[in-house]
Amino acid sequence: MDPIDLRSDTLTLPSPQMREAMAAAELGDDVFAEDPTINRFQEMAAERLGKEAALFTSSGTQSNLVALLTHCGRGAEVIVGDEAHILFFEQGGAWALGGIGLRPVRNDAKGRLDLAEARAKIRPDDDHFPRTGLITVENTHNRCGGAVLDEEDLASVRQLADDHGLPVHMDGARLFNAAVALGVSPASLAAHADSVCFSLSKGLGCPVGSVICGTRDFIREARRNRKLLGGGMRQAGVLAAAGIYALDNMVDRLAEDHENARLAADGLREMPGVSLDPEPQSNLIYFSIEGWDTGVFVERLAEKAVLCFDEGRRRIRWVTHFGIERSHIEEALTRTRETIAAGT
Repeated sequence: MDPIDLRSDTLTLPSPQMREAMAAAELGDDVFAEDPTINRFQEMAAERLGKEAALFTSSGTQSNLVALLTHCGRGAEVIVGDEAHILFFEQGGAWALGGIGLRPVRNDAKGRLDLAEARAKIRPDDDHFPRTGLITVENTHNRCGGAVLDEEDLASVRQLADDHGLPVHMDGARLFNAAVALGVSPASLAAHADSVCFSLSKGLGCPVGSVICGTRDFIREARRNRKLLGGGMRQAGVLAAAGIYALDNMVDRLAEDHENARLAADGLREMPGVSLDPEPQSNLIYFSIEGWDTGVFVERLAEKAVLCFDEGRRRIRWVTHFGIERSHIEEALTRTRETIAAGT
């Protein structure tokens, strides 16, 4: 059987057209800010998000850490959701490399911060306490089922931050998924944050990269912190060319991934013992299955060449992405039904 890989949208492969754009990229030394393709891409990314400037980085993890280092001094604390990617999946880089504390606040099922708890966890101006330096949000929210934060959700965080004179950073790894799901511009979502990053190597189909956007002064300092982390790249325009192609050609097609996620959810919902947790809003589908050990079920699916993750809370994650078509979802559902019918 041909494998159907639903583990992550990081598994996307560049299209032939994207590879052609990469091969034709005009190059220079980006550490000297002389790579014309990177410069063009950064200007393009900033414009799409309604910000003054942008910085190309090697990964979303690097983007988030650079943003935290740029916003905060050593000893500061950052308000993060208790289900945030920054807290769970970035190896505590803020602590380990930046001397920055992460102060978690409850995320609800829709990925929103508990604003009352966040307000209570902002430190008073007292010599006994670390300073609160930043509030972060995630959109779409991975561990909350790909939940989409809309403009009202983000505006409430912005107001809380403004009340306390704090900046907001948005981990927008899948920000374009959020914008497509809501039918709004990514700039309208990014407007509620001082800095925002988005990933190129997920739904946008690029082989490598992420981007941070913000004010010119912020990006100037972020560039220094990227260098500190070993993120200065030379003729990386070959990678930025993929980003240019993606912004021009890969954003609108994210709606297909969302449609395929809904198709998967509809099929799973009809299977005995399967519960969706929650209903998908974007390209992530989380579900549980009664009567099975989740790890065993994932192994059984792998034997039928349907690859996915045991998410760790008795939930399984499927992710739709470029390269996964409607026919793949239909076949994955067929193989899942067969797995359930065969039993434990």
